[in-house]
Amino acid sequence: MGRRVAYWRGRRKLSQQVFADRLGKSKSWVDKVERGVRSLDKVSTLRDIATVLRIDTAVLLGRDAQPADVSERVEGVERIREALSTYEIALGRPAGRRVVPVGRLVRDVEHAWVLFQHARYPQVIAVVPGLLAGAQRVHADSPHAGRGLLVGVYRVTAALLVKLGEADLAWLAADRAMTTATGNPVLVATATVQLGQALRAGGRTRAAKSAALAAAYRIAPPDPGAGGPAEVSLCGTLLVQAALAAARSGDDHSAADLLDEAADMAARVGEGHDHHRTAFGPTAVDLARVAAALELGNAAEAVAWHEKTTGRDAWRWLPVEHRAAHLIDAARAYLHTDDPATAGRRLLDAERTAPSEIRHRPAGRGVLAQVVRDPAAPAATVRLAAELGIT
Repeated sequence: MGRRVAYWRGRRKLSQQVFADRLGKSKSWVDKVERGVRSLDKVSTLRDIATVLRIDTAVLLGRDAQPADVSERVEGVERIREALSTYEIALGRPAGRRVVPVGRLVRDVEHAWVLFQHARYPQVIAVVPGLLAGAQRVHADSPHAGRGLLVGVYRVTAALLVKLGEADLAWLAADRAMTTATGNPVLVATATVQLGQALRAGGRTRAAKSAALAAAYRIAPPDPGAGGPAEVSLCGTLLVQAALAAARSGDDHSAADLLDEAADMAARVGEGHDHHRTAFGPTAVDLARVAAALELGNAAEAVAWHEKTTGRDAWRWLPVEHRAAHLIDAARAYLHTDDPATAGRRLLDAERTAPSEIRHRPAGRGVLAQVVRDPAAPAATVRLAAELGIT
């Protein structure tokens, strides 16, 4: 254990004296620990050392252990994978569980979306397998009545899997949503929102942009000034998805044009709406400008848009999940402008807003790991990383 302490102290570029000062110990005490003369037998001391070294106590103990949050996420994804791999209905096998009444299932799907938008990812993970089984049964019994319900379940499943870093599995759920929605332009458009997210997460930016634009222009009203708020919100959200895909592929002109077009639609919709679970509006479009600027390598521009947009009252009207996800983007932007202290504070804001964005989302954990490697990282950020076993 002493050798592991010495190794990680060296990795963190700490002298024995600085390390001892941060622990409230003497340099002699540190030297004896590292040479194995003094044993570490107090849990509290192990935790203090792990915090200073920004590692999990399991590393000091020589255990290859995953933090509980990570293990739970992996197990939850496997349950969803199993649910998506079940073909009882297609094969004509009898249902293995009681059929849920349609009205109850509709409420359960709505509740799953509410949980998702509040970033309660562990709870969504827990309910998705049952929702998939129930919605598939309803759709098999009544294809017309159950189509929208099943598309909704596949959409929330895909959205969740993108958050959990499972791009290929998310694409499978989104693809099934598209297949189920075929023939209904509005349902196809709603499914394409998650399809675009999944394709972009998997690095297939050209396909993501193409699919989003095709769906957007298919439902776009003939008259630019016409169309109801729900229809315009859906079209505008798809343009945002296309813009983000363009930005990831380095096409700055297309990204800017598409975001400007989406902004015009957002101005017509206004703030504070959530048509088709899009939360589309002027503030949402400007937050997308932050993400696009980051993708294009313009971190200073991303910071400027972040500071301008989050100062609005409408910022607080967005879903919790949306705000916390944006704060992670903002942390990345500050990190790229050599401001790790502010990056750390934005991550702490994200964790207070929606803990699961940091604890269960690989993207959040990844940015946190980058921040705490910098000596200027806030102490509270380092403590959070140590608690989550992030080094």
